[in-house]
Amino acid sequence: MSAKGEKAPRRAAYVDNKRGVENWKQVGEWLRWRGIEDIECITPDLAGVPRGKMMPTSKFTSNTSLSLPSALYRQTISGEYPAETGNFRYDPQDGDLKLMPDLSTLAAVPWETDPTAQVICDIVDPDGNEVAYAPRNVLKRVLSAYEQKGWRAAVAPEIEFYLVAVNDDPDYPLQPPLGRSGRPMARGQSYSIAGVNEFDELIDDIYHFSEAQGLEIDTLIHEEGPAQLEINLRHGDPLLLADQVFMFKRTIREAALKHGIYATFMAKPMQAQAGSAMHIHQSVTDVKSGRNIFCNADGTPSMNFFSFIGGMQHFVPKALVMMAPYVNSYRRLTPQMACPVNNAWGYDNRTAAFRVPNSDPSARRVENRLPSSDANPYLALAASLACGWLGMVRGIVPDSPTETTANAGTTVDLPRGLLEAVSLLEGEPAFSEVLGDEFVGIYGGVKRGEFETFMEVISPWEREYLLLNV
Repeated sequence: MSAKGEKAPRRAAYVDNKRGVENWKQVGEWLRWRGIEDIECITPDLAGVPRGKMMPTSKFTSNTSLSLPSALYRQTISGEYPAETGNFRYDPQDGDLKLMPDLSTLAAVPWETDPTAQVICDIVDPDGNEVAYAPRNVLKRVLSAYEQKGWRAAVAPEIEFYLVAVNDDPDYPLQPPLGRSGRPMARGQSYSIAGVNEFDELIDDIYHFSEAQGLEIDTLIHEEGPAQLEINLRHGDPLLLADQVFMFKRTIREAALKHGIYATFMAKPMQAQAGSAMHIHQSVTDVKSGRNIFCNADGTPSMNFFSFIGGMQHFVPKALVMMAPYVNSYRRLTPQMACPVNNAWGYDNRTAAFRVPNSDPSARRVENRLPSSDANPYLALAASLACGWLGMVRGIVPDSPTETTANAGTTVDLPRGLLEAVSLLEGEPAFSEVLGDEFVGIYGGVKRGEFETFMEVISPWEREYLLLNV
């Protein structure tokens, strides 16, 4: 009650939102109720690394113009700026790009000691036009192609990662961390509850941090490798899920650091151990009816279902560099390991690149098992959905489903390395339509620059086998 006996104003319901508000008026109230002092305005670069600016909340809510240099999207993962080649060009003036906060992503930063919030931003040019090569906009472009056909895509990512002991010297191999038992874990712990329990306190922090940000975890399991975990997310809008994967990676790393260990999303962090994937389950509905277009009225698979798979088979190998973006990614895609190295599809066949899980007809979906967890989630989802879209609009017919082990032998039906994968992306005219020429040119140039940086490093294998033998 107030001094005059009047009731205190009721708190608006949106103030209790853990994630997102509708407008700038609500932003101000949301921040005040929480006593937020600082806010991080972040956006994913080509690698999916959070870039942006931090500022006091008073500045954030006062129509401050936020900008980043355009060269940021020409930078390699090691901080290099490659030379211009082919369609890879810099803005001659290195002009500013503007950060436009997406208020639906506003959330707390629960691991900070001072009250802090974060918001994901879109990238636009000085005139307010979307910058075509910014990862979030690349995914939006693909989703717009679906909308123009009256379709709506849905995805459910599964992200694998390793917990590893702190490693302050990159010349030394990574090692599993000690769990609560005081001993490092052995491999072969798939679905082990005891394996999950080894890191109970860390996992509790992952759940608490996620809940505070409005991020929903469907399930968490232990995978094949030592201290390798997997988080499954509920299916939904691809942009929303890409945002969640973007934030989950950051959240998991922060939770691990709190416990004195690292969390890594490298595709192949440890030799002779399983790699880490980002499997993507995909389905498509008709906007007007809400019907799964992978099904006929009687529940049988539709032509769109088969054409989606046909598009995956035809185009995914050419877009693989967006799902396996580093030299290390191709160490995961090797024979005799727990991941597909083929272009096959099959019903409930985990050895195939494209798996159709057992489900009711209304939940029929296609799982892309090729992407690795090091991929930028916006670009991996954009590439995978683009390939399916191209298959449907072109009526591509897939091969027959594989009913046996698709990974037998030593054949790899995919690009074997980064440069080959880049060339395939650049050489496919269809990607100009759905991904955009500017993105393909910039992405290809950055990846070639990363390869050249990698080639400057002499590996232990070379010193072991070439030093005294050649």
